[in-house]
Amino acid sequence: ELENQLTMKSKILDELKQSLAFNDSTDQTPEGLSLRIPELCEMVDSIASQVVQLKTSMQSVMEQWRVYDEAYAEVSLKTTRYLYCINQCKPSVLSLEALKNEIQTYQ
Repeated sequence: ELENQLTMKSKILDELKQSLAFNDSTDQTPEGLSLRIPELCEMVDSIASQVVQLKTSMQSVMEQWRVYDEAYAEVSLKTTRYLYCINQCKPSVLSLEALKNEIQTYQ
């Protein structure tokens, strides 16, 4: 999105430069505007380099986030499996009456 906005602003700046080049008379162009164009060009270049740096940084962050998601999914799956095993291996706690009923059933 930033790159698109930067491209659009750059096109507007280029159009402004062309219109100033066509209008050579100083009566039609304000002095302040013609003095600020080089500053604006420098700002556009600076923003463009910042966008490139941000894009590189975001790609690194996204790669780290992908690795984290994979590790989280693996840990979550293993945790679920261990909890299932623990629940299956845990001896069920029965009351004395329930144990007597089981003994009678076996007899």
